[in-house]
Amino acid sequence: MKKKIALVTGGFTGESVISLKSAAVVEKTIDRNLYDIYKILIYPGDWHFLSVSGEKIPVDLNDFSISIGDEKITFDGVFNILHGSPGEDGKLAGYFDMIGLPYTTCDQLTSAITMNKGYTKAIVDDIEELHIARSLQLFENSSENLEKVKSELTLPLFIKPNNGGSSIGMSKVKTWDELSDALDKAFAEDKQVLVEEFVSGREFSIGCFKGKGETTVLPATEIVSSKEFFDYEAKYVAGVTEEITPGRMIEEEVLRVNRIIPKIYEKLNCKGAVRIDYFLQHETGKFYFIEINTVPGQTETSLISQQVRAIGMEVKEFYTQIIEEMF
Repeated sequence: MKKKIALVTGGFTGESVISLKSAAVVEKTIDRNLYDIYKILIYPGDWHFLSVSGEKIPVDLNDFSISIGDEKITFDGVFNILHGSPGEDGKLAGYFDMIGLPYTTCDQLTSAITMNKGYTKAIVDDIEELHIARSLQLFENSSENLEKVKSELTLPLFIKPNNGGSSIGMSKVKTWDELSDALDKAFAEDKQVLVEEFVSGREFSIGCFKGKGETTVLPATEIVSSKEFFDYEAKYVAGVTEEITPGRMIEEEVLRVNRIIPKIYEKLNCKGAVRIDYFLQHETGKFYFIEINTVPGQTETSLISQQVRAIGMEVKEFYTQIIEEMF
């Protein structure tokens, strides 16, 4: 008998647009011989399933069920492809935990912590061979914090909303005159902001997932952007960025990265598929951790999809392994 899977998409942030694109690909790719798929859209105060006829059927939040005609449909599990809040920050995971419904992504605590770039870096900082750029975590956009940044860090700097995704609100600061505007831009997106010293290096993004009980590190993608950094435009506008999969690394670098990535996955208690971004510093080749994405994009051209195909696996099989791992 086929399992009933709720494909959760939408969201409360600007990332909902990307979430819908990811969900469309997942919906058409999942093995329909194994699963019946119901796409559930989650918006503030509006959780629903859209029927074939276009009828909006509300979700019963007591047990996350829907009723189509006289039939009540409950789900065996959830394929979570909701980027940002509440799908990536632990809120949805906590709800599913309370009603006892399994899901494909990280648990509530890991999801909440990994949305916070500063907290995540503090946890992985002691992993052997992993390096962290010097940074400050700011909780207030004040003149005192502006001076603190100037006195403790060295230009150039990256300014990032600490809990944001898709590089929205991010800036590179080359002169102190640019700092105030960059902080304003980041604080407009978040109440916490991470200010980091710039690491000059080659940028990579790498997928890692657990399936059939084993952790698999996928081939890394090298990000070569015509922009100064991998911002929102570089991520989502065609032609701005070259993505090379597998990325250009010598054998020693590949082996070292493949040692570090499973340690990050384990240390953060990850589940399902995650994507980890890192630099290999130009002068030294050192591995600098950037961030982790616990609900990575699943569009046709997404990095994870490229990397899965690079190991000779069909994306459909990849989804099956992720779904089966939650049971």
